[in-house]
Amino acid sequence: MSRLKTSNLKTLSVAFLVALVCSVVVSFTAVTLKPLQDANRLRASSASLVEVLQTLGVGMPKTHLVDRVSGASVRRDPGSKSELGADKDIAGLGWVENVLTVYELRTDGRIDLVILPVRGTGYKSMLEGYLVLEKDLNTIAALTFHKQDETPGMGARIMEKEWQALWADKQVSDQSGTIRIEVVKGAASDVHEVDGISGATRTGRGVSNLMRFWFGPDGYGPYLARLKREAG
Repeated sequence: MSRLKTSNLKTLSVAFLVALVCSVVVSFTAVTLKPLQDANRLRASSASLVEVLQTLGVGMPKTHLVDRVSGASVRRDPGSKSELGADKDIAGLGWVENVLTVYELRTDGRIDLVILPVRGTGYKSMLEGYLVLEKDLNTIAALTFHKQDETPGMGARIMEKEWQALWADKQVSDQSGTIRIEVVKGAASDVHEVDGISGATRTGRGVSNLMRFWFGPDGYGPYLARLKREAG
């Protein structure tokens, strides 16, 4: 009996040590690779922005910082964030920055294009991309995603150029100002709809939700309202 207890103790000790070593290795690897992963994500984001600008045939925009609540320009980003309540978090973000980064292309002081970073939860991952608006601040010039981990052959098709091209010339809001842009199931029937992807209904719903959030009062809504006032 004593030998059996000793044997069981040794087995448990070995198992504990193996688990401990594995956890240390995993933690070390995660910490070590994080800077590299962050750098890769930054490169992918920058490359995506440059590519969409080249596709539109325009130069590099100027970067601006804006207060999310007021829409006013600010000089620095304190890095603060605000949690989103369930009633406001339609994009599944959990939190949002209090100072947002936007990109503007202007001619003689007047807006030509506005590039907005957007993100939101899809079916199984966080979707991140850029949305480009025409000078009327309602017509979409382009949409591109640079980060996603959706189902291959289904939701992951939001990365395909053919699908992203469907967003060009779509209208965000109707004449009353109501946000109407959305991904629909099947084929689009008007300027506020984009064709859905077969088998990717929940990914499409995620894209629709992130659009509603970022164009709303808790996203870029106040900023875009300021630009419209300035344009007269």
